[in-house]
Amino acid sequence: AKEQAKEMFYFGYDNYMEHAFPLDELDPIHCKGRGPDYDHPENININDVLGDYSLGLVDALNTLAVLGNKTELHKAVRLVIENVSFEKNVTVQVFEATIRVIGSLLSTHLILTNENHFLGNFTMPDYDGELLTMAHDLAIRLLPAFENTRTGLPYPRVNLIQGVLPHTLNETCTSGAGSLQLEFGVLSRLLNDETYELLAKRVNAVIWKFRHKQTGLLGNVIDIQTGEWRGILSGVGAGLDSFYEYLLKSHVLFGEETELQMFLESQRYIFDYLRRGRSLCRLGEGDPPFFVNVDMRDGSTLNTWVDALQASYAGVQVLAGNLDEAICLHGLYYAIWRKYEMIPERYNWHLKSPDVYFYPLRPEFAESTYLLYQATRSPFYQHVGREIIDAINLHTRVLCGFATVHNVLDKSLEDRMESFFLSETCKYLYLLFDEDNPVNRHYDRLVFSTEGHIFPITEKFRTLSSIQGVLKFNESCESPDPDDRLRPPLPADKLKQLYDAVGFNFYKLP
Repeated sequence: AKEQAKEMFYFGYDNYMEHAFPLDELDPIHCKGRGPDYDHPENININDVLGDYSLGLVDALNTLAVLGNKTELHKAVRLVIENVSFEKNVTVQVFEATIRVIGSLLSTHLILTNENHFLGNFTMPDYDGELLTMAHDLAIRLLPAFENTRTGLPYPRVNLIQGVLPHTLNETCTSGAGSLQLEFGVLSRLLNDETYELLAKRVNAVIWKFRHKQTGLLGNVIDIQTGEWRGILSGVGAGLDSFYEYLLKSHVLFGEETELQMFLESQRYIFDYLRRGRSLCRLGEGDPPFFVNVDMRDGSTLNTWVDALQASYAGVQVLAGNLDEAICLHGLYYAIWRKYEMIPERYNWHLKSPDVYFYPLRPEFAESTYLLYQATRSPFYQHVGREIIDAINLHTRVLCGFATVHNVLDKSLEDRMESFFLSETCKYLYLLFDEDNPVNRHYDRLVFSTEGHIFPITEKFRTLSSIQGVLKFNESCESPDPDDRLRPPLPADKLKQLYDAVGFNFYKLP
């Protein structure tokens, strides 16, 4: 399976380099590249992500390091330095440009300069910090998004030359605005310039200030001028997912106590209002627990679907030391995967059928599977990983790469391979099986960004002297243990008990 995951990456990567570079993405069915839709600037499905900056190559850089391919990494870095420019008249989403481009440039810079020495020695003799300079350049071009808003929340989109264009939408999703602190924090600390980190922290503080006064919940869309919630959906999936993830990871990477307290408080609200089913995962009575979307104003159930991004919340629970909940939530998504051999973008748990049918090779389920394997060492999760690899190869492999599934029912395809397939999906699947990989040997000293880019937990980035591995979620959790990954595998009978508690009969949907 390790070699299969590696082959999948190189099949996608080599075809991108042959048929798409220097454009942003690969169209794997017709073997050609795609960039921004200059003729239709309103096409945000494409233009939010694609900035005419060789996104496919940039986003994949540190996957090459994870695979141990020093030669190809150095070649790719040289191509990025020589070919990528941000002096482009394109309007991109601040969030996507930050997590996909700035995050990868910073992570790879740390690898090349041996500051992320946990991954091994990838020192590049003729490298002179160019990737850090490029990350700084792009961040400067994003700064206009934070100007001229009455709340301090950023515009969701910015033109890389002209700044914020007239008639730019004054609404942003919570995760889009509030998931910048890892990348902006690392950039600030590398530059010794607090500007970027303070902007990200201010955004988080503003979002937190506007939480509902009675429930404490956040909505999913907010007006950046007034602070009024334009979207009242509160959940742990799309629009909110990475906000909670980054609160916790900001504490792990930087030692930020304020963000930790925000995370812990938000978790209490989430468990009070969003969690349905039995009170404890390990008990055998009642409906299995999972998280629903609610009205932020009163906690009432707002709809009956969960989305594919919510699968990442199981990984957040692993990091929070809340293993039983992580296992339960992963169990729900595994049941959905078993039904379709992929996860539809939205699944209606009441009707037991998809609401939104496409599957763009998202990484969240593979990510949580990998993190749960690290936490439990149970071979069950490697079994799940093999199923993921087999299904992707069976249903999405085409002439020049891997294609988005248009409909999980009939397995029809769309001609698009998004950059996160190489930067995340393949990376997590490979790490699931390469147990001696430096990333796995130093798992408790590394943090994955929401785009799968790797940052080291070092004194250089922390404001506190201690480095914690697993954090307390509440008083019922175990104490932090930096050597948690070195514990014996979770006993098979314990894992079986937990999965029996999930109640697969409930999740085995017709």
